[in-house]
This record gives sequence, C-alpha cells and structure tokens, in this order.
Amino acid sequence: MATLEIKDLHVSVHTEEGDKEILRGVNLTVKSGEVHAIMGPNGSGKSTLAYSIAGHPKYAVTSGSVTLDGVDILSMKVDERARAGLFLAMQYPVEVPGVSVANFLRTAKTAIDGEAPKLRTWIKDVNEALERVTLDKEFAQRSVNEGFSGGEKKRHEIAQLELLNPSFAVLDETDSGLDIDALRVVSDGVNRFSNQGDRGVLLITHYSRILQYIKPDYVHVFVAGRLAESGGRELADQLEAEGYDKYTHRSDAPAGAGAAAQS
Repeated sequence: MATLEIKDLHVSVHTEEGDKEILRGVNLTVKSGEVHAIMGPNGSGKSTLAYSIAGHPKYAVTSGSVTLDGVDILSMKVDERARAGLFLAMQYPVEVPGVSVANFLRTAKTAIDGEAPKLRTWIKDVNEALERVTLDKEFAQRSVNEGFSGGEKKRHEIAQLELLNPSFAVLDETDSGLDIDALRVVSDGVNRFSNQGDRGVLLITHYSRILQYIKPDYVHVFVAGRLAESGGRELADQLEAEGYDKYTHRSDAPAGAGAAAQS
C-alpha cells in the first residue's frame, strides 16, 4: 500500500508586499485506495497545496515535508515527481500551441515509463481514452488545450489521468465550469481510476455537487491555510447546508485538526 504523507507543511509565495505565508502547517495522509476531498472557500490555500505537492516554482516550502512511501518528494524536480507516481489535474490547464494532444500524451507516457509505448497499441489506447470522456478521436490532432472549451480541457485532463495511471492523483477543482453532463463524464473517469483499488485521490472542490458522483472516504475543511476539520461524506452535506462561516470566523482553528481521523 502506497502512502502520500504531508507533515506540518508551510508554504509562502512572493508578493509585491513581500513573502506571504499561504499554508500554515498542513498535516494530511492519503493512502492508496482512498479518496480524500478537500473543501474550502476561495483564497484558503487549496490550490497552493496542490501546486506545492506538484512542485510549482512559484511556491516556496519553508518547512515541513511531503513524502511518497517515505521518500522525500520536495527535493525532486517536477518531472521526477511525476515519474514517482504523482499527477496534477490543474484548475486552469495551460495551452500548448503547436503540440498535438497525441504527441503530448505519448511524450508524457514515454517519460514516465522510460520507454515509448508501441505506436499501434498506443493509438488504440488514446482513442479509447478519448471516447470514454466523450471526445472524438480527431481531438488527438488538436494543439493541447488551444481553443478547447472549459469542459474539453477538464475531460482531456481525465484522459491523461487514465492513460498515465499514476499512483496518486491531485485534482484541483476538476469540477469547475462543468455542466451536468460533463461533470458526470469527469466523475466517471475519476471513479474508474480510483476503483482500481490501489490508487489514491486528493480531490479539491468548492462544492459538494461532484461528491454526488465521487464518494470520498474522507472530507476535510480547509480554511486559512490549514485543515480545520475532517470527517466523512456527511461533512460535505453539512458544508452545503451551512457554508464555511463557522470555520472562517474561528480564529483559533488548530493546524491539522482532525488529521488523526485519516489513519
């Protein structure tokens, strides 16, 4: 069983006013076979957590650790983290003009596996992955994310997830901007991935809507750069009904509260 463990993680970002601490002591353990949902208001640091795990250079880890099966990933480059088994589905996928989806996916697969997939088999795998997320096979010839609709970008991320098949997936607001049909397609893809039984998912979202389709094992409330509370699926229902007010007005929320509930 693989384990992604975050201990007392502090992260800052440089601003015009100087360095600003965004994450203020995050403790979280995600094991393979588990789905963890992180919910919280805008500006709480959820995306900072995702990008810090992935290795975005904008975010400086000032203390704490992130390990994958006991191995420090913070010392790894971004591509090394991907080869170690981490995957990030971005909230705002970037455009890569001139690079086709097919070439991008094959290059990524080759980098992760250390060898290129057999072309005939790979074309079949890509077409099937695109079909599962209701994208036409001609989509593979388009430049990555260039001119894609919001729904196409998110469905393309899920196709990547299934083809690359990492150990742990960090999904940063994969549900944002999706209509109900696209939400179901994306959710089905995440469920196919997690239903393998030995994959971990860290799902970041504002709303409980996607949790109608993806059933988390744990739900965490993320406020002011730390975990304020952890629980089961019922916590998401509570947040939908009551909002985040009681957490945003709680100035003494302990860092990493509820982390013990994950073990």
